[in-house]
Amino acid sequence: MKKAICPLCEATCGLVISTREDEILDIRGDQEDPFSQGYLCPKGYALKALEEDPERLRQPLIRRGQAWEQASWEEAFELIEARLPPLREQLALYLGNPNVHNLSGQLYVPVLARQLKNHIYSASTLDQMPKQVACSLMFGDPMSIPIPDLERTSYLLILGANPLVSNGSLMTAPNMKARLKRIQQRQGKVVVIDPRRTLTAEAADEHHFIRPGGDAYFLLALLHTLHQEGLVRSNPHFQGAETIAALVQDSSPENMSPHCGIAASTIRRLSRELATAPGAAVYGRLGTCTQEFGTLTSWLIEVVNALTGNLDRPGGAMFPKAAAGARNTSGQPGSGRGYREPVQFTRVRGLPQVNGEFPASALAEEILTSGEGQLRGLITIAGNPALSAPDSDQLERALADLEFMVSVDSYLNETTRFAHVILPPPGHLQRAHYDLVFAQLAVHNFARFSAPVFPIKPGQLDEWQIVLQLARILSAPQISLEQMDDLVAHQLQQRNPSTRIDPNLRGPERLLDLLLQAGPYRLKLPQVRSENIDLGPLQPRLPEVLRTPSGKVDLAPPQLVQDLQRLQPKPNPEFVLIGRRELRSNNSWMHNLPLLVKGPSLCTLQIHPEDAQRLGLQNGDQARVSSQTASLEVAVEISDRLMPGVVSIPHGWGHSRPGSRQTVASRHAGVNVNRLLDSTRLDPLSGTIVQNGVAVKIQACTSA
Repeated sequence: MKKAICPLCEATCGLVISTREDEILDIRGDQEDPFSQGYLCPKGYALKALEEDPERLRQPLIRRGQAWEQASWEEAFELIEARLPPLREQLALYLGNPNVHNLSGQLYVPVLARQLKNHIYSASTLDQMPKQVACSLMFGDPMSIPIPDLERTSYLLILGANPLVSNGSLMTAPNMKARLKRIQQRQGKVVVIDPRRTLTAEAADEHHFIRPGGDAYFLLALLHTLHQEGLVRSNPHFQGAETIAALVQDSSPENMSPHCGIAASTIRRLSRELATAPGAAVYGRLGTCTQEFGTLTSWLIEVVNALTGNLDRPGGAMFPKAAAGARNTSGQPGSGRGYREPVQFTRVRGLPQVNGEFPASALAEEILTSGEGQLRGLITIAGNPALSAPDSDQLERALADLEFMVSVDSYLNETTRFAHVILPPPGHLQRAHYDLVFAQLAVHNFARFSAPVFPIKPGQLDEWQIVLQLARILSAPQISLEQMDDLVAHQLQQRNPSTRIDPNLRGPERLLDLLLQAGPYRLKLPQVRSENIDLGPLQPRLPEVLRTPSGKVDLAPPQLVQDLQRLQPKPNPEFVLIGRRELRSNNSWMHNLPLLVKGPSLCTLQIHPEDAQRLGLQNGDQARVSSQTASLEVAVEISDRLMPGVVSIPHGWGHSRPGSRQTVASRHAGVNVNRLLDSTRLDPLSGTIVQNGVAVKIQACTSA
């Protein structure tokens, strides 16, 4: 029996795994884990099926024409070394979400990224970048993200998030159902604002429908009420409060209610409740980020937290203090290391580089548009942009047009089928694990490490070795992989001279040890290896966190104040499209596991009964959904969980493309909702594609 940390989502649950030799007998939640306390979701249990999936790649593949051949690591890297360096100036890197769940990815992908002339794209601009931009501007660092102090809060207002299904997102908190229930048991209150009555909304004390994209209007009305009723709390660490007061002067609940769909009386009451609760927090997630006003909404959430007196307050929105790699624990407060105006722009549309990367929606055009600087090579690591990126039809054409493509991935999927070489990482349970990123977003401070459950087998390479080998080929082919790894460790140690390199460690464990030594608790890897270390509840630490040039919280950054001008009322289309999450689904990459896709289809068009009746639709019918970019046909699921005029299709499906090798996924193909998204419609400050609140037309498919 061995213990591990689940690497599949942000909850980071502790696992107990029973094994016999190299076979998994059983997976259970670890009752002794101080953070997850035995919680386990279906994805965690599915780790067994993932490890045993016969279609998961275990040996490199090389594509010759349209045929795939198994190859040795030597053959694969020999081809890469011949084809990749000549394209270095025209080479891009695409990173998928699983990289942040991966210790090797977090520590070694940046080494590779530094070789690619800033041509970095990732799922961040399909997900959380608006929150990171807002926090950069307000607090000075994209990872200084306030997290609800769920252990002590008495009032939680949730916008556009479904943490009972996501297990928290930009909020590491396993077993959210129990955590929300504990808020209620201590006479607290949970309120959900969402255009869909989610599982979280059903568990809450209140749920209010909101028009997709209307969150900023709602938040402005909350702020107006706070000012009008004298409920604003001042703080010497804030600047810009007077500007906020002027900005919200005309944003009364009566004025904003028609644009967000929430009654003015409800807005006023919620504002008072937030301001008078012993400890309250506003939490917004995917639905607030992936919309037309994602950065504005992310900003206004934190302004509400601040002006109700709940920022950096026990029970409010607080800043975790991670043991390793936390940027807001290093450097001097007020050091001016915060948001930097973009200096790099995409070649075709002139879109800004944000936090070191370009918008994912620009990748296809940068490949397809000829001229100086045209991208001709691509490395993908763990991403499947052919399903997850907007205007997928165009992106498929772009991937087919590349001169050379390398994918580090476990599957031959919709994206990697365009690669010339696929390099498979080992199974998740063959890797050491430490959550560098999610410890910086956790509702409780901890340090937890899990050793590999199974060893790397002869003929396999660990993921850090694969990524570092690619970096070596592009930067220093004259040195060995071991020398390259020593160089990386030495450079990290030089940035923190008080640390010492452990000669008994190599790879990610050596780098993690250096980060722990340099962290605020001055830990070492052997300590964390021996036990889970409880570092205590979240504590007030605002002056320590701030990295803005002024050393204060900037409540009214000029970029955001200016962006408010875009917030103009527009005609409401007949239907708008939103996404949704399912507990058994993790984007696109776990759909080849029968345990997670069995039963009724998860990929349906949910539509309100009144709308279905008007269109002549019944459960199971096929409906055609059309946008400005594409049309698709999808099975209908009538549901009163949505407000009228809103329809929902989940993200990550569409496993029907020829050339992939995922038999189970293809049997449960679903439709690719990202085909309906317009790659030119972006939140301008973050470069994030608009995925929620997309105007669509719905019609019944006529039978032949």
